[in-house]
Amino acid sequence: MLIAKMFFWVGAAGLFYIYAGYPLGVWLLARLWPKPVKKAPYSGALSVVLVAHNEESVLPDKIKSLLNSNRTEQIAEIIVASDGSTDRTVEIVRALDDSRIRAIEFPSRRGKASVLNDIIPLCTNEIVVLTDARQKLHPNALSALVAAFADERVGVVSGALVLCDSGGSAAVTKGIVRYWNYEKAIRQSEGRFSSVPGATGALYAIRKHLFRPIPPNTLVDDVAIPMQIILQGYRCVFEADAVVYDRPSMDGHSEAIRKRRTLAGNLQLMAFFPEWLAPWKNPIWIQFVSHKLARLFTPFLLMLIFAGSLALAWNPLYRGCFLVQLAFYGLVVGAWRAQKVGLKLPGMGFPLAILLFNSAILAAWGDALRGRYEVRWKR
Repeated sequence: MLIAKMFFWVGAAGLFYIYAGYPLGVWLLARLWPKPVKKAPYSGALSVVLVAHNEESVLPDKIKSLLNSNRTEQIAEIIVASDGSTDRTVEIVRALDDSRIRAIEFPSRRGKASVLNDIIPLCTNEIVVLTDARQKLHPNALSALVAAFADERVGVVSGALVLCDSGGSAAVTKGIVRYWNYEKAIRQSEGRFSSVPGATGALYAIRKHLFRPIPPNTLVDDVAIPMQIILQGYRCVFEADAVVYDRPSMDGHSEAIRKRRTLAGNLQLMAFFPEWLAPWKNPIWIQFVSHKLARLFTPFLLMLIFAGSLALAWNPLYRGCFLVQLAFYGLVVGAWRAQKVGLKLPGMGFPLAILLFNSAILAAWGDALRGRYEVRWKR
C-alpha cells in the first residue's frame, strides 16, 4: 500500500511541477527579480543563413519576406546552403538578381547541424541570423530580433513563432496552437529573469564569435548552439516582437513525426553534453532540466498515477482519481477515433494534443535507447 501511495503521489507531484509549478515559478521570478535587457536599434550589417533541402516551393516567398524586412538594407548577405537538394533550390537562388544572395551547394545530404558547422564560420558579419525556408517573417521581425544585441551580455536572441490556420484538422491545430502559446509564455518568463534553454529554430540570431561547432548529427541545433553560448557566460533571450509565421502540421501524424524528432534530440543532448546535467557546470541547470528534460518523463509519471490509483481503488479518494483517468483516456481514444473517420467534435483538441505528445515521447525514448537518430528531416 505504501508503494502504491508513493507511485501515485510521486507521479502527481512530478506532473504538477513540470506543467504548473515550474511555469508559475519562472513567471514569479520574471516579475520579482527581472533582468532587463538593454535594447537599441542595431546599425551593423547582418548575415542570414538558411539551410534548405528541396525547398523550391517555398524558397521564393521566404527570400521575398527577408527582402521586405524593414532592415533589408542591413542584410549584407543571405547564404542559402543546399543540403543535398535534388530539385531547383540552387537554381532558384542563382537566378536571383541580387549580389547579396548566394547558394552554397552540398551534393550529399548531411543534416542541418553539419551544414551549419561549415557555413557559420564563412559569414562575414558578427550577427548571424538563422532561419528556415518554410516560415515567413513579419516586416519588423529582424529589427526586433537584433535590438537586444545592444546588451553585451546577450549572445542569442530567439524569435517568436506564430502559428496560423493550416486548413488541416481543426482539433489537432487548436491543440497545437494552445500548447505553443503555453510554451512561448514559459520562454518569455525564462528570458526575462535569466536565459531560455534554447531558441526558436524558425528564427534566431547569434554573435558569430561565440559559435562553437556542435556534433554533426545533432538533431536540435536550436538548443545545442544557444546552450553552448550560455555556457560561455552569455544570455539567450526571447523577443516576442520578432515574429515569424508558420502553419501547424496538417494532421496529427505529421506533427507527431516533428515532435518525436525534437524530443529525441533533447535526449540526444544528454549523451553529447553530459556536463549540462551538472548544476555546478550549467548556469541555467534548473531551466534546462525542468523545461527540456523533465517533460520527457510525462508518460511514465502518468503510468505511476494510474498504477497507484488502481492499487488503491478501495479508497474513495483514489477510486475517484482512477475513474477520472479512465474517463479521460476514454475521451482521448474517442477523439482519436473520431478524427480518423473525419468527425469534428467540440473539445477534441486538448485530448488529441495529450495523445500526440505522449506518443511522441515514448517513440523518442525508443529512438534514443536504440541510438536511432535521423538527422535528415523528413516531411
